[in-house]
Amino acid sequence: MTAARKTFLLAVALLALGGAMTTACQRQPEPAGRSEQSARYHCPMHPTYVSDKPGDCPICGMRLVPLEDKAAAAPAATGERKVAYYRSPMDPSVRSDVPAKDSMGMDFVPVYEDELAGAGAVPGRATVTLSAERRQVLGLRSEPVRVGSLARPIRTVGRVAPDERRLHHVHTKFEGYVEKLYVDFVGKKVRKGEPLASIYSPELVATQEEYLLAMRAEERLSGAEVPSVVKGGQDLVAAARRRLLLWDIRAEDVDALERSGTVRRTLDLYAEVEGYVVGKTALQGMRVMPSDPLFDIADLSHLWVLADVYEADLPAVRLGMQAELSIAYIPERKWRGTVTWIAPAVEEKTRTVKVRVEVDNRDDRLKPEMFADVVLEAGVGRGLIVPETALVRSGTRTLVFVDREGGVLEPREVQVGGRTESGVHVRSGLGEGDRVVVSANFLLDSESSLRAALAQMAAPAAHAGH
Repeated sequence: MTAARKTFLLAVALLALGGAMTTACQRQPEPAGRSEQSARYHCPMHPTYVSDKPGDCPICGMRLVPLEDKAAAAPAATGERKVAYYRSPMDPSVRSDVPAKDSMGMDFVPVYEDELAGAGAVPGRATVTLSAERRQVLGLRSEPVRVGSLARPIRTVGRVAPDERRLHHVHTKFEGYVEKLYVDFVGKKVRKGEPLASIYSPELVATQEEYLLAMRAEERLSGAEVPSVVKGGQDLVAAARRRLLLWDIRAEDVDALERSGTVRRTLDLYAEVEGYVVGKTALQGMRVMPSDPLFDIADLSHLWVLADVYEADLPAVRLGMQAELSIAYIPERKWRGTVTWIAPAVEEKTRTVKVRVEVDNRDDRLKPEMFADVVLEAGVGRGLIVPETALVRSGTRTLVFVDREGGVLEPREVQVGGRTESGVHVRSGLGEGDRVVVSANFLLDSESSLRAALAQMAAPAAHAGH
């Protein structure tokens, strides 16, 4: 006897153990002449206990139910179900052509020809036929396969962050000292062109004096008869002016210097963008170098939301897809944004991928470092959808049981896609209108596996008979 056969016999023996313990309570087989119209009852949990009158099971106390008529349970189109043989409930290899009992007094179980023929549609599974009473006992329900939208929202969380393209660092391009601070705290909002600080720089003072001297020299040389001398005076003025501009001194300040003819001891630094001061190192009286970042200004009218997407959801994420955002302190407000970037690497600790959503924030309701609920609207189009509970996943394949007419439950292998709000997308294996079992399908799968195993064991015996 092979190891697979021993394992199968052990499983069958465990399933029948409850029936074996009730041998003393089990009724004897009816005489051959007894009318088949007599009502018989059995326990739903212990089918081997049979009684000719209603009552309770002496083992578990459950109410006895009428014993289903096997022939009546079969589809009308197939006619009478024919018994292929009878098998022992404890050892399926022990068979008989007529009803019999085993050594423990248990009735042999009939095996019908349509059950043997049902094996093979899906490898390892067989078609199962159940009566209405048996379906009710198992709580079996089925629903039709329908066509629906494949849109699948990916719900996650994200962190609000400034748009890095709208961050501005304020430096000086010369050495100097902070004489006065106009912006003296972090968080202050500044407008474009607003002064930030007043800087004194000896180098800057010397360059202003050079510019004024060059202007006076140009004025004296403008009447010279030699053109090159006039041109030299003009070039000297242009060079001094360009040096001031390259130090980020505004053209308006240079023009004011030219009009007044007086050197200014300090010059102001101005904000080049509108936004909030998110960083400040400048202090009153401190010495500053060109490498020192004095102010960081962020334009928060346009923000990023960095959402975490799990690896399993990544195939549904694409650039340009829409996203909806909400925050806890304004639950009724929704923001719309667009995915503009997907990180090229997975974060090691969280196993997620950063997805950037850009959102407008002109009303300043969103703040950096807030947490936001993000819903990515993944998937478009329509397709076949079944409930998640209809799927029987075995690891290497996915099965469903199709509910056909006459109580026939047919196993079928399907290929599934992504999840949707209302179920799972089925790529192949089903058609619109097919009814699939959505409850008790794991019990049904066990029954189908058992019948398929019996059919496989019957095949060698049939060949041996020939």
